[in-house]
Amino acid sequence: MAVDPVKTTLKKLDEHVARMMNKNLLSGMGLGIVQNGKVIFAKGFGLANAAAKTPVTPDTVFRIASISKTFTAIGVMQLWEQGKFQLDDPINDHLTSFKVLHDDPSAPPVTIRHMLTHTSGIGEAKSLGELVGGMLLNLSSDRVKPGDPIPPLAEYYNSVLKPDVYPGEKWAYANHAFSTLGQLIEDVSGEPFPEYMIRHVFEPLGMNKTDYLFSSRVRDGLAQGYEAKNGRLKPADLFEFPDLGAGSVYSSVDEMSLYLAALMNGGKNEHGSVLNPETLKLMMTPQYQEDPYLAAMGLGFMLENEDGHWAAWHGGALPGFNSALWVAPEEKLGLIVWSNTATRAIYYFGEGILRSLLGLPDYEERLPKPGVINNPHIWQELVGTYKPSRGFNSNARIWFTFGGEVEIYVRDNQLMMRALAGPMKNGLPLYSTDPENPLVYENVTNGKLSRFAFKQNNLGQVDRLDMTALSFYSFYKKPMIESLRFQSRVAAGIVTGFGLLLLKRLLTPKKR
Repeated sequence: MAVDPVKTTLKKLDEHVARMMNKNLLSGMGLGIVQNGKVIFAKGFGLANAAAKTPVTPDTVFRIASISKTFTAIGVMQLWEQGKFQLDDPINDHLTSFKVLHDDPSAPPVTIRHMLTHTSGIGEAKSLGELVGGMLLNLSSDRVKPGDPIPPLAEYYNSVLKPDVYPGEKWAYANHAFSTLGQLIEDVSGEPFPEYMIRHVFEPLGMNKTDYLFSSRVRDGLAQGYEAKNGRLKPADLFEFPDLGAGSVYSSVDEMSLYLAALMNGGKNEHGSVLNPETLKLMMTPQYQEDPYLAAMGLGFMLENEDGHWAAWHGGALPGFNSALWVAPEEKLGLIVWSNTATRAIYYFGEGILRSLLGLPDYEERLPKPGVINNPHIWQELVGTYKPSRGFNSNARIWFTFGGEVEIYVRDNQLMMRALAGPMKNGLPLYSTDPENPLVYENVTNGKLSRFAFKQNNLGQVDRLDMTALSFYSFYKKPMIESLRFQSRVAAGIVTGFGLLLLKRLLTPKKR
């Protein structure tokens, strides 16, 4: 008798959640699973508010953060279906409130497709000054106390949002691109963005307790967010921000299960429809992919190949909250999982549940791949320092995650990668997984799969490394002299040399 992976997963799910919560010191979690458009699991775990001893239930409201981008993308595609614009139109042709303009007047125009795929060239912060202020001084101009007026984007951007690099030059996660798409919806439809989304997306799907704003639709059921620090849970401050389209939605497991049903049923559920099936399929078709071996970007959705099963997903993070949505449309399976305690482990936890529902093994069992023989003959072609292309603002996540560069090296007969800073500083083994392609590798650490694809130039020389790890990164091979690691060692050597020379002079008796 065949084993049903869905039933097996559900049977052990409570224990799995408890282990995850204990390991990551979580206050509460919400989890919903939908199959064939029907809810087969919806449950809350732990506390929504510790002070009031309020338990999490499927009706508890969470901040879903950047999962909001998928809703914003659906609003954009509704207007596209109506013929209001084409995806490759310059977005400035349809924005009336402010403009997206590069400092270089000869720069190519930013299109709507660029914005939907994080290839617009827009950086992490709205300006380089804001990025530096946020990094060094923890300053931010976008936080608004609930109840205070939220400034319009035209005022927030001072009428112009400036990309960091040319559009199409790189993939760089851009919250401000999706806030601008929210403005596009408002400018084209003539309706305030939150109201448009309620009327044309949330209510048609029966989501009557979901909102982009901290309104009466969501206020009473909102969980308290927490930050885990030094073994304690500290309440996180609640705030709103101007870039609504990027990550401000409030919703619950019950409500988001209705959304999952629509995502696996061509844009409709039992309550209504928001998109044509062909449009939703387009959104979940790769629009950006640096290598067939790697993950891809659709229109608003990130796409992962789960051992032959393509899944669309998005995660979200705000102070006190993390969330993940995963859906395999062909298999008609999906889930929403979130916590009111900030932890990015939610992303990998959600992916692990989806893999279990699909009958796929845990990533921890994946490597090394049996029967695949390493090809050390080419390792010296791969070894070296790799850095991102130009653009400090659009490289912010590479600085935060890797310290600005990565190094490929060999240690103990194993190909390795290490970052200059962050969790990969001590090095990760890279395992060959394809006997026919010695340029692709994988690593699994703490349940997180990272894929790597080295690229050769026209001369057959390896000059690039593309990497996906629930995000997309591209690095380019540089001479050792340009390595920050090498430069820091040289600088340390010079300082040490001068120090020793000075010490010698101080200790050497002077001749009389």
